[in-house]
Amino acid sequence: MHTMPRVKLDPQKCVLTIIDIQPTLTKTIFESSRVLERVAFLAKVANHLGIPVLTTEQNPSRMGNTCDELQPFLDPTAIYSKMTFSAAGCEDYLAKLTELGRTQVVLVGTETHICVSLTANDLLDRGFEVVVCPDAVSSRTMERHKLGMERIRDAGAVPAHSESVVYEWVGSAASPDFKPVLQIVKGLSAG
Repeated sequence: MHTMPRVKLDPQKCVLTIIDIQPTLTKTIFESSRVLERVAFLAKVANHLGIPVLTTEQNPSRMGNTCDELQPFLDPTAIYSKMTFSAAGCEDYLAKLTELGRTQVVLVGTETHICVSLTANDLLDRGFEVVVCPDAVSSRTMERHKLGMERIRDAGAVPAHSESVVYEWVGSAASPDFKPVLQIVKGLSAG
C-alpha cells in the first residue's frame, strides 16, 4: 500500500517559490485574482518570518515581469528568468536553492499542470520536501488545475491550503509572530 508522505513545515527549513505570476499568463488563468491574493499573502508572511522568497519568470522578454501586486514582497536579487518549464531546470534558481541549504519548498504560481507540476517533480527527485498550495496555484481551466494537482499529489508532493502553511510556520498562538500574522490573515477575503 502506497502511503502519502508527511511534511511538517519548519520556517527554518522552508523556502517559498513563486512560479511565473506574469501579466501575460495571469490574464488567462482561472480565478487569477484568488491566486494573486493567496500568493501575496504567503509572500507577505514569509517576509515577516524571514523565509526566503524565490521567484521565477518564464521568458520575461515575451511574458513580462512578475505582476506589480507581488513586487513589494519580492527580493529583486532572487528573481530568476527561465526558459525551461520546470524551475529546477533554471541553473541560477537551483544554485540559490542549494546555497540556502533549506530542505522544504512551498510552491505557488502558474500553471498547475505545467510549470508547477514539473517543478514539484524535479524538486522531489532532488530530495526536497515539496508542498503545493492548491488555493495559490491555477491553470487556464479548472480541469487542468485539478489534473495538475492530482499529478502533484501522486508524485509525492503534499497539498496544503495557504492558511495551513502559514499557521504551521508560526507554530503556536504563544509565538510573538502570531498576532502580526493573524492581522495579515484577517486582511484576506474568504477563500
